[in-house]
Amino acid sequence: MREAKRQLDQDRWLEAGPVPRSRAERLRDVGRRLEDELVAERRGNEAYEHYRATGRMKNGRRFGTPPKPYQPPETPRGEVNLTDPDARVMRAFRGYVQGYNAQAAVNEQQIVLAAEITVDTGDFSHLEPMVTATIGELEQAGVIDKPRVAVADAGYWNEQHMDQVTGERGIQVLIPPDASKRDGPRPGWTGGRYDWMRRVLATEPGGELYRKRKQTVEPVFGHTKHNRKFSRFHRRGGSAVRTEWRLIMMTHNLTKLHSHQIATVRA
Repeated sequence: MREAKRQLDQDRWLEAGPVPRSRAERLRDVGRRLEDELVAERRGNEAYEHYRATGRMKNGRRFGTPPKPYQPPETPRGEVNLTDPDARVMRAFRGYVQGYNAQAAVNEQQIVLAAEITVDTGDFSHLEPMVTATIGELEQAGVIDKPRVAVADAGYWNEQHMDQVTGERGIQVLIPPDASKRDGPRPGWTGGRYDWMRRVLATEPGGELYRKRKQTVEPVFGHTKHNRKFSRFHRRGGSAVRTEWRLIMMTHNLTKLHSHQIATVRA
């Protein structure tokens, strides 16, 4: 279901356009969106049922029959924001907001290499897309070198994406399986890759690399929100919001370039 929704959102990003001014046009647009979501839900359900019928668990045994197979509704259900149909309800520090999930990939000098917008409340499905976006931006800029290590917080733990980044891209991944607020491992998240990653992060090189995340990407978001007072988007529609976010990150890079030039002159 999650993958079907992700593919639908990705298709929408590729076809993103301005939000219609007419209320009637927006109503027709949200009607189509609800129908597309129902089609994606059915497609995801069919893929899941096929997986349950033909796949196997990690121990090699076949899956049992679900006690009550899921039946998608006959007609679309749900709510859509007429002001900005692309936005989603997301949990914020204070309750819930209608908005977007802003993503950024930075290097060790706090230079933003890629900036994207998603409508998923979590970061579970964004490791591989952000690495791909980063490599694409570097290639467009004529940079031959590619990242050697990708560091992200626990919200990005996705074994499928980690395998793709490591196997297909040749980039090592450092992601803790446990959130920093937890006192111990998540229930069921022990053994195998979970414990292996914990051991890697417990080493001096692994811990040093992972601690750089607090010195690179976290200050970028903190500076943008608190020092630059950018706490909300001012545009509507996924395409416009993505442009706004990339503009903000571009100006961040300009300030870094300006500071670097001043430091070079003084030196």
